[in-house]
Amino acid sequence: MELKFAFELRVEVAGIQVLGDTPKGNRRMVPIKGGTFEGPKIRGEIQAGGYDWQTIRTDEVAEVDARYVLKTDDGSLITIVNQGLRRGPAAVMQRLAAGEEVLPSQYYFRSIPVFETADPKYAWLTQSVFVATGVRKPDKVLIQVYEVL
Repeated sequence: MELKFAFELRVEVAGIQVLGDTPKGNRRMVPIKGGTFEGPKIRGEIQAGGYDWQTIRTDEVAEVDARYVLKTDDGSLITIVNQGLRRGPAAVMQRLAAGEEVLPSQYYFRSIPVFETADPKYAWLTQSVFVATGVRKPDKVLIQVYEVL
């Protein structure tokens, strides 16, 4: 298997909203305010209104389930469902939750984005498997998306 860089998402986020402890774990929601994305074959804006739903499990691993809409620079709409895991030492994860800058090498953040679109120009997004690596910043998430060849 090989990986080919597809694009980078720069997802602007609002503050964490904590629902609290549920039977499935500590539930948090992070509103998506917008952002941009760009790669060799695609670029555009991230639409406001999506959410990153997170469950912090009893083993302190964060299950991430982000759902939002991309709008390409030529007007096409693409949905993304990006599910993954974020984990690291407790002190590092506390710093991330507090909105502090943390080196990406200090934690693990990987996901599997799935896309849907009606535009044939971007059908390539629906015809391959993609994987991603993330970096959490105080006010945004940077996601590098790769196509699995």
